[in-house]
Amino acid sequence: MNGLLVLDKPSGMTSHDVVAIVRRVTGERFIGHLGTLDPMATGVLPLLLGKFTRLAQFFGQAGKEYEGHIRFGFATDTFDAEGAAVGDAQPLTQTLDELRRLSGGFHGEIDQVPPIYSAKKINGVAAHKLARAGVEVAVKPARITIHDFTLTGLEGDTAAFHMEVSAGGYVRSVAHELGQLAGCGAHLSSLRRVRAGSFTLEHAVTIDQLKCASGAELEGLLPHPRTLLPEIPSVTVDEQSAGRLRNGMQVNLAEFSQSPLIKVFTSPTELLAIARRIAGTLMQPIVVLG
Repeated sequence: MNGLLVLDKPSGMTSHDVVAIVRRVTGERFIGHLGTLDPMATGVLPLLLGKFTRLAQFFGQAGKEYEGHIRFGFATDTFDAEGAAVGDAQPLTQTLDELRRLSGGFHGEIDQVPPIYSAKKINGVAAHKLARAGVEVAVKPARITIHDFTLTGLEGDTAAFHMEVSAGGYVRSVAHELGQLAGCGAHLSSLRRVRAGSFTLEHAVTIDQLKCASGAELEGLLPHPRTLLPEIPSVTVDEQSAGRLRNGMQVNLAEFSQSPLIKVFTSPTELLAIARRIAGTLMQPIVVLG
């Protein structure tokens, strides 16, 4: 099965657990997820299936949107509710307005240190594997962009929030650092991804819906191929041009002389290739699916 499946990941599952379930249901061996969700987190998890896994490089910079809760009073070693408490508990003394002022520094481009319990690779090994093995982990800061971070409410010691962040950003780190600024520690107590790139919860299906589908019903759960990577225009080519592209040869597509990348179809639903403009109207295939 070739395509992109958007799942609403439940809490308590790793992203790899979800991939294993999709493999069993669809019978498709080649599956890759676009952006890990921690076991505690829920929400939008896009998965590329079959030949479409070759398109992963074009989704790498997609931003994410989240809703969740930050609990103040103590930090944890994982920066979320699944970790062990670090240090003594301290009461939250700030009001919502005061916390909002403290959160003002988490906007725009910032250098962020990912949690040591994360999928961030260190010499090819996930940081969380090293940390759990007792290896001292030194994670380098990464430049990210937080487009929006709004505390939407406060009940007791727990603040609700909304965040829009670039690829590579860790919401857990923001919760942890905000707790440091508040002087009482904090950790991420819940997280729901409501958007990944152009995909929202409206596009997502549940694990139960997936398990109940079969055959044509499974195909019907996949977004239409032309809706993928909406920033890249589409074109349908004749068989002669399709043959050249399949063989890695260049073709002329006069109507797209200004587009750096093109999605090339051979029919309304059959995606053949992603091509890059070489010069003028000359396009070179960089990924061929058909």
